[in-house]
Amino acid sequence: MAKYRKLGRTSSQRKAILRSQVTALINNGKIVTTEARAKETAKIAESLIALAVKEKDNFETVKVTAKVARKDKDGKRVKEVVDGKKVTVYDEVEKEIKKDLPSRLHARRKMLQVLYPVTELPEDNSGRKKNTKEVDLVEKLFTEVAPKYTNRNGGFTRIVKIGQRKGDGALEVLLELV
Repeated sequence: MAKYRKLGRTSSQRKAILRSQVTALINNGKIVTTEARAKETAKIAESLIALAVKEKDNFETVKVTAKVARKDKDGKRVKEVVDGKKVTVYDEVEKEIKKDLPSRLHARRKMLQVLYPVTELPEDNSGRKKNTKEVDLVEKLFTEVAPKYTNRNGGFTRIVKIGQRKGDGALEVLLELV
């Protein structure tokens, strides 16, 4: 008996499909796919969420001082002339950052092995390339998803059958986070 569904693909294709579906599920909260793919995707997503729930509070806050470039009202760096050269002016700022403990760092790296990087596009088309933002899905797992499921022992995803797909008659399902 096989431990997983092969989905009619080579191993590299199968891993890529499942990674992209897990990424889309965590980013959007729900996806529509076939039943076999949904069951495999749910397995991976459940393990990532369980890992996030286990490690969500495993960090320490540390105060650090950082050099930050001074900016004007337009958001551009302030430059001043020193010895005939333009030099950026820096201010020292004290920040509090979260420092992962070793087990949380390991969990973060395990999640990064599965999740693809996601960029968010702005709604309006003006400056699409300039206004794109990188979404940190691992941080989203730790801060948004994991606190919802702290009192839950598994069963973080739900599969709802929609019906058959028109083209090939495959059973389509809605895979969503509970």
